[in-house]
Amino acid sequence: MSVFPKISLRPEVENYLKEGFVNKEVISALGKQEAEKKFETLLYHLSHPPSFTTVRVNTNLTSVQHVKNLLLDELKKQFNGLTVPILQHPDLRDILLIPVIGPSPRKNIQNQQCEAVVGAQCGNAVLRGAHVYVPGIVSASKFMKSGDVISVYSDIKGECKKGAKEFDGTKVFLGNGISEVSRKELFSGLPQLRGIGIRMTEPVYLSPSFDNVLPSYLFLQNLPSALVSHVLNPQPGEMILDLCAAPGGKTTHIAALMQDQGVVIALDKIFNKVEKIKQNALLLGLNSIRAFCFDGTKAVKLDVFEDTKGEERGPPFLPETFDRILLDAPCSGMGQRPNMACTWTLKEVTSYQPLQRRLFTVAVQLLKPGGVLVYSTCTVTLAENEEQVAWALKTFPCLKLQPQEPQIGGEGMLGAGLSFEQLKQLQRFDPSAVPLQDTDLDSLRDAAAEDMMRLANKDCIGFFIAKFVKCR
Repeated sequence: MSVFPKISLRPEVENYLKEGFVNKEVISALGKQEAEKKFETLLYHLSHPPSFTTVRVNTNLTSVQHVKNLLLDELKKQFNGLTVPILQHPDLRDILLIPVIGPSPRKNIQNQQCEAVVGAQCGNAVLRGAHVYVPGIVSASKFMKSGDVISVYSDIKGECKKGAKEFDGTKVFLGNGISEVSRKELFSGLPQLRGIGIRMTEPVYLSPSFDNVLPSYLFLQNLPSALVSHVLNPQPGEMILDLCAAPGGKTTHIAALMQDQGVVIALDKIFNKVEKIKQNALLLGLNSIRAFCFDGTKAVKLDVFEDTKGEERGPPFLPETFDRILLDAPCSGMGQRPNMACTWTLKEVTSYQPLQRRLFTVAVQLLKPGGVLVYSTCTVTLAENEEQVAWALKTFPCLKLQPQEPQIGGEGMLGAGLSFEQLKQLQRFDPSAVPLQDTDLDSLRDAAAEDMMRLANKDCIGFFIAKFVKCR
């Protein structure tokens, strides 16, 4: 089942990705035809949303069961009385999973004469439960008024002109909604409106909206992203570094897992993102987080003789300062779902590997002997994942690859020269690992919790995790 076309990529980018997935080692293991089929399947899966919406409970302020009860009531309100199950992950006890209903057959959603076209990023958000906010609307029918039922489409190639009255280019149907603004209000030239522009009532994929829903109690986070902090396994009283921290999901998770005891240093070089980390820490009631606007590639203090009076107040830091370090590295983001189109050039996609290595070098310097370093990305490329692990093990003899707990994702991909034992110690989340699902309420009622959990562990965003320990 494939409702949408495969992700649209520049030809040189698609060829680059294919070279990684259809490499000599993979061909030797699977055969060329099977390797190419698996790659094509990946491209289709990337344009579709995962089968579950994942939220992390802020256990610093409340219990998982309390939030689960509150969410059940919230979902009934959002879904007009429909009861959708909420699952607690058996291995990640602070994680709740909500099945995504859909896709709805086109025959069940009547196309409207009045249309609105939204940008690709807005369209992606709608497919994961968001309403359409005013800034995301690119065009609207000339007669659109507040209160009209609107068919919403995504301009996946960015070809629609702002303010157009109609658009016949490549667009993907997202569902129907009710307009809360008129076309005149949208494109009058007056100061930009904010807030919801179209409230989705018949989306192709039915997912809950988390706009201002229990903001102190939960954090919307993809399953592999929530797994990372568990793999890091922070302990109360430790000194932890989140080297590329914005927007703070993993930072706040780390602080909660260590019971808000110790210090979590969060770095990001963009001021507004650092302010967002501070806001999230305040909202979630976490006091152990110290966020700094600072370039992680410069986080090592070169003058080790500088008098710090026994206390590091901020970056840069002395070598061997931290017990554990998370490097959730800037990456090409090619594992994000849904993503119907990526306009990046090959130069942009390949620019991340050198940056990741500079950050990795800093992390190794800042890590104490015996300390743990977790490297993760939300991309599927071989160059940013397994090749980086192979490079790190060769470049830093002090590092040793470690098994991960919990082990939820699949093993690493062939092609970087790593041994089978090393590949088993990695976690790669491959969106093509299971067929795309068509989920309705009847199938949910009949499904066993174990089957749904197996699906949730596989049908998620593309992601990669490696765990190292620094030898004493």
